Amino acid sequence: MWTRLRQAWAGQLEARALRRHPIPEPLWELTLLRYPFLAQRTADDLAELRRLCSLFLAEKEFHGVAGFEVSDDIALAVAAQACLPVLRLGLDWYAGFVGIVIHADEVVARREFMDEDGVVHEFDEELAGEAMEGGPLMLVWSAFDPDPGSASEDGAIFNVVIHEFAHIIDMHSGRADGVPRQPSQAAQTHWLAVMDAEWQWFCERVDAGAATLIDPYGAESLEEFFAVATEAFFVAPLALQGEQPALYRLLADFFKQDPAG
Repeated sequence: MWTRLRQAWAGQLEARALRRHPIPEPLWELTLLRYPFLAQRTADDLAELRRLCSLFLAEKEFHGVAGFEVSDDIALAVAAQACLPVLRLGLDWYAGFVGIVIHADEVVARREFMDEDGVVHEFDEELAGEAMEGGPLMLVWSAFDPDPGSASEDGAIFNVVIHEFAHIIDMHSGRADGVPRQPSQAAQTHWLAVMDAEWQWFCERVDAGAATLIDPYGAESLEEFFAVATEAFFVAPLALQGEQPALYRLLADFFKQDPAG
């Protein structure tokens, strides 16, 4: 009885959110036009993506920095790309944060690290986005306007929105380590075996100076490799399937999607 009541209540809340946050047809069509990798999905996928976008916009709070105005088209641009990875997983994977902070242009953050001798070094890092456990999630509008599906200067795929939300998915297991929560120990063991082999192959390509579809930044760590691989999986699925088929199948099984198909 209580389960049915909770389900009914959840259904009422969802229906209310969908009524309060409808996506106008012209704005939806504009979003699909601007981001072609979204428009390539099936009609059923797009209908579900649109529904999730309304729920996402109802749940999250957008804040512009230094006078930057987060317009409806910018908010939807974030929502549509963020919801694509969880199209089959559900928005619960993003339940751990509410705030999304958007800057107009690139952010410079002061960093420091301690070397093996105990000496602390400071440096400036240019950021296009940053995901933090518990939020907020930070994005730079100039990094995904107007064509986030484009390649970077070295020919690799670059999509900062999908990248940062991949980190959120990764953190759902408790920390960002390149191993998002798996349904079983066997699935986790399989994930680690495939991911490590694919990462090692990728790092060898990067070290050799070879061109890669996945952003070379993925050689930094396994968690960054997961994030940049997720970018390629959703933006250029056919190319990723051709370059690293085992990685593509691993991601397809996890996200429960086959965009190349």
